[in-house]
Amino acid sequence: MMRFFISSILLFVISFSGIAQQDENLPNQMLPKELIRVDDYRLSRSSSSAGITTPPNFPVRTMAEWEEVQTLVLTWTNYTGILKRIVREAILEVEVIIICNNSNDVINFLNGNSAGGPISDLSNIVFLEDEYNSIWMRDYGSETIYRNDVDTVMQLDWIYNRPRPEDDIIPDIIADYKNIPIYNTTQAPNDLVHTGGNFMADGFGTAFSSKLVLDENGPGGQFNVTVKTELEVKNIMFDWMGIDPDKYILMETLPFDGIHHIDMHMKLLDEETLLVGEFPAGLSDGPQLEANLQYVLSNFNSVFGTPFKVVRIPMPPSTGGNYAPQAYYRTFTNSIFINKTVLVPTYRTEYDTTGMRIMRELLPGYKIVGIDCDNAGSNIISSSGALHCISKTIGVDDPLLMSHQRLEDTYDDVNPYLVEAFMKHRSGVSQGTLYWTTDTTASYNSIVMTDIGNDTWSASIPAQAAGSEVFYYVHGTSNSGKEQVRPIVAPEGYWNFDVLGINIGIEEIAGFNAITAVYPNPASAITAIEIDLRTDNASLRLIDVMGQEVEVIHQGDISGEKIFFIDASRLSSGVYIVSLETGNRTYTQRLVVK
Repeated sequence: MMRFFISSILLFVISFSGIAQQDENLPNQMLPKELIRVDDYRLSRSSSSAGITTPPNFPVRTMAEWEEVQTLVLTWTNYTGILKRIVREAILEVEVIIICNNSNDVINFLNGNSAGGPISDLSNIVFLEDEYNSIWMRDYGSETIYRNDVDTVMQLDWIYNRPRPEDDIIPDIIADYKNIPIYNTTQAPNDLVHTGGNFMADGFGTAFSSKLVLDENGPGGQFNVTVKTELEVKNIMFDWMGIDPDKYILMETLPFDGIHHIDMHMKLLDEETLLVGEFPAGLSDGPQLEANLQYVLSNFNSVFGTPFKVVRIPMPPSTGGNYAPQAYYRTFTNSIFINKTVLVPTYRTEYDTTGMRIMRELLPGYKIVGIDCDNAGSNIISSSGALHCISKTIGVDDPLLMSHQRLEDTYDDVNPYLVEAFMKHRSGVSQGTLYWTTDTTASYNSIVMTDIGNDTWSASIPAQAAGSEVFYYVHGTSNSGKEQVRPIVAPEGYWNFDVLGINIGIEEIAGFNAITAVYPNPASAITAIEIDLRTDNASLRLIDVMGQEVEVIHQGDISGEKIFFIDASRLSSGVYIVSLETGNRTYTQRLVVK
């Protein structure tokens, strides 16, 4: 049956007039007419929360978007055609909660012929009839946090950076219905203004935001009660969400992105892969975005201790070929993980074809669904948002947390390939299993993994002949019987690597390589090559798999630690060798160009 819930939660009543704007077509950015409501909203906010307003007194972890979720939350207002398309896909994966003012109207629309036709089975939908201001659930919705990594599921709600009080207390309504504890950073000295579109986390204490979070909690903030330094902001993020202050990566805001939310131009696809929107060279926010990216790559590593991998995806222009500020943002990164399904905003076929191909290649096994966000009557992108901006997920209450750094291509056809996976459950993990194959049309081989301590399990794939492609995934079982795989779409989706058959026979000194790092790798744009060597006679070259010189990167002396750059966007896809020759020695690193 369909489930209904008419909210009876007792919440603080905002007494000043003119602040409720239900059913208005409010954009993601704040309208000038809303400025007069800011003071009243700020002064009332600390009294309106029904949640816990003191920080947790135990360790907490913020989940990543690709982890297992139980619920997707939407607010039913404008852009109903887009909302219906989201619901159609989401109910196949999770429970969907719809905040609305009239459930019968929503049901009639879902049963109607528009936006892809009737949705006949509404049994996985909960309708919560309550007040709201706008559609932007991502920004005012709460984040999922866990006690002690994998124990009690909880919610964390910030002060919303818009004077929209009904929106701001929706997380309390949802938490009340779900019977999930909710923490609220609404009262001094822990009051924190933040927004979901300007936050992404890797599930292991690393997170990203633009410096909007500093602006809005600093002396120029409009919604903060107390002024905070950068360190104070980071300490709140650690105390309430488990985000490591040294790994809370804050980037400069972009000049032409009016809302400064990072989900408009980048997305974490896993613990080490950044999907980044790409503008034509020198245009729009491209230069600042590139500077931000190089700042990240030069100063931070993934949870695995290795540089983040970067994959570019085009930022589509307007029909006239313009980019911001002459046109509004269009972006593929504003997409949603819903367990085994990923919903991607689309715009026009000539760009959608490329964007969707990139997403499918990056996420094998996932159901990748495009939803038009730039169509007449459903032009939500013109309001500075798309699919990610209007949806919020809630993590499962019994997670089996798993993580693995995928294996890279290798020349080694002699030694086994070690696979290590982190697995953690509140009841403990009873078994880990590694599955691998060189032919996805055949069955997978299974290997029982060994518990090597610190929630880490290991097993090795046997060495394979040069020219092989190896596909693999891991499976975990908890003591309580919970099972999980990683990737979450396995066995239809998998990790894979190639055993390369080309070796150009370059000498290296055992245990030492003067080429200390090449990143991002795989590469598709600006790529850094780190060298640690002192010599007055060095030749740094890029060589293709046939041994032919592609580019001379540097010729001459190198005095200590240096970083050199190449532009991989000018190269054809394939495997290359970065070669450093010093007269009597040659050092190499492999570079894959996607």
